[in-house]
Amino acid sequence: MTWRPQYRCSKFRHVFGKAATKENCFDGVPITRSVQDNNFCAVNPRFLAVITECGGGGAFLVFSLHHTGKLDPHHPRVSGHRGNVLDIKWNPFNDYCIASCSEDTTVKVWEIPPHGVMKNLTVPWKDLQGHSRRVSLVEWHPTANNILFSTGYDYQVTQAREGLSCPLFLQSMCGSSFYE
Repeated sequence: MTWRPQYRCSKFRHVFGKAATKENCFDGVPITRSVQDNNFCAVNPRFLAVITECGGGGAFLVFSLHHTGKLDPHHPRVSGHRGNVLDIKWNPFNDYCIASCSEDTTVKVWEIPPHGVMKNLTVPWKDLQGHSRRVSLVEWHPTANNILFSTGYDYQVTQAREGLSCPLFLQSMCGSSFYE
């Protein structure tokens, strides 16, 4: 009688990953340490956006996915918030539109030029205000165009539709809601 182990051996035990070369990676990207429960980056088919540390307010970098290698330390930033940027999300219907939220209680929607950010962007396309405390999360509606949800430390979820901000108290983002 032969001895057999009690566990199954993996078919992939001799498969190993290979690290990408420096020419195919992004190098020198400054990453923030102020993001709490959120991701520090967002990606779409054209651009990669990364929240960075910045003195005197919050900022994030936007660069093309096709330009890999070492990032210039003086790369133009998207900087219009007075506080640290806490979350960024790309619009699923528009590859050139990104939303950001910050500790300064605002949500800003930015229009990125088709060739990327060539100079610092400081003026947003839309500036949404409606929270009384810092905004921690932004999320675009996955199936409806131009609907943006944000939530903050003031315990309310705000829905922005076509640039108009109106506070709603939602049970979930699936559609069932109740009003206070």
